[in-house]
Amino acid sequence: MSPMAQVVQVRFDAPVEAAPPVDEARECAPEGLGDVRVAVYQDLATVAPLWRAFEQSADGTVFQTYTWLAAWQQHIGERQGVRPAIVVVYGANGAPLALFALAVRRTGFARELAFLGSDLCDYNGPLLARGFSERFDRAGFLALWHRIGHSLQARAQLEYDLVRLTKMPELIGAQFNPMRHLPITVNPSGAYLTHLAGDWESFYTAKRSSATRRRDRTKRKRLSEMGPVQFVTPKDDAAILDTLDTLMAQKARAFVRMGVANLFARPGHRAFYRGLATEPGSKSMVHVSRLDVGATAAAVNFGLICRGRYYHVQASYDEGEVSRFGPGAAHLHELMRYAIEHGCDVFDFTIGDERYKRDWCDTELKLYDHVAAANWRGALVAAAVLAVLSVKRQIKQTPILWASVSKLRVLFGSYASAGSASQHGASTVSASDEADDRMA
Repeated sequence: MSPMAQVVQVRFDAPVEAAPPVDEARECAPEGLGDVRVAVYQDLATVAPLWRAFEQSADGTVFQTYTWLAAWQQHIGERQGVRPAIVVVYGANGAPLALFALAVRRTGFARELAFLGSDLCDYNGPLLARGFSERFDRAGFLALWHRIGHSLQARAQLEYDLVRLTKMPELIGAQFNPMRHLPITVNPSGAYLTHLAGDWESFYTAKRSSATRRRDRTKRKRLSEMGPVQFVTPKDDAAILDTLDTLMAQKARAFVRMGVANLFARPGHRAFYRGLATEPGSKSMVHVSRLDVGATAAAVNFGLICRGRYYHVQASYDEGEVSRFGPGAAHLHELMRYAIEHGCDVFDFTIGDERYKRDWCDTELKLYDHVAAANWRGALVAAAVLAVLSVKRQIKQTPILWASVSKLRVLFGSYASAGSASQHGASTVSASDEADDRMA
């Protein structure tokens, strides 16, 4: 019997949740990998108990948690016809060694294998048991990856034409990311984080010069002259949703002005964020807050807290008079203070190369992409995707080109927003420098 067709009943001796029934998955033993087993599950609920248990000890990020990805599939993936393919790699004793939350989706005329929810995940990758990267060298991981692909293609519903895996960090936890054994290119964007230590005042003093702290105090004073400055973390669902709606409205205006498509106008996206922030099973990992200046929500954020790390995911700013005095910077200070007081030891700015992130960070993460064809149809798409990524990377890594593209985008965006500026209060800050100037 071939390895692809072989069905193996696995024993579960490790102290983790029992695996889903074998008839819910296709299991096989990869050639040359000993007693390692690969199982593919298409129903998220079936694998949920094992997934939730494994993520408590595995290396990974909040974007690989069951809570985040199940919510994405419910609100967005199902609308798009995305087919989940959750791959669990088991060791000889039945304990999971890795979990790959993958999916097959149609893009144009090709079927694409990607990470589940990849578009809204700032980091994509597997969940890994401690020591996984030491156990699987390059040859071992490539053999495992080949078996995973073979197992997926063996199911008609999971057949694909190309593989497109993006925004993969160089490390998963402290481990080398084994996905880097695949042919990869550097993603156009990087990611940034800073390690928190001590209390807020000592951390802030160590990170910022006396001149910068003096400037921060001056801007905070100017904000306070416009009304009481208050950091607010709403608790009840109605207040949370009201704050989120403010964030989305502020971001929508900024998107138009900057010539960028409105993220929250896409089907299911508003419901995704609103559901995460209020559903009993997910709201504990979500932090929605705002910095009020008088009656104005001067800055708003949507963050995530998971295993001692604060993820700064979405932020927005009022475009009126308060924007002159750096409400984003004042809000960021409060967020870092909040993270320290709630036991976080890392503040993760996530993907994006904004200048203010470099000012705070002590660690820069490279992100990688892997694009590969599975057949002739995929080869046509893969060539186009790689060409676009190459051009984008070249533009973003050449400051003069990136500045020119940003200005052109803003110029086109300004035409679209000209008719509505008087209704919303035009900002005195250049749209092209929105994030950096308001974080300065």
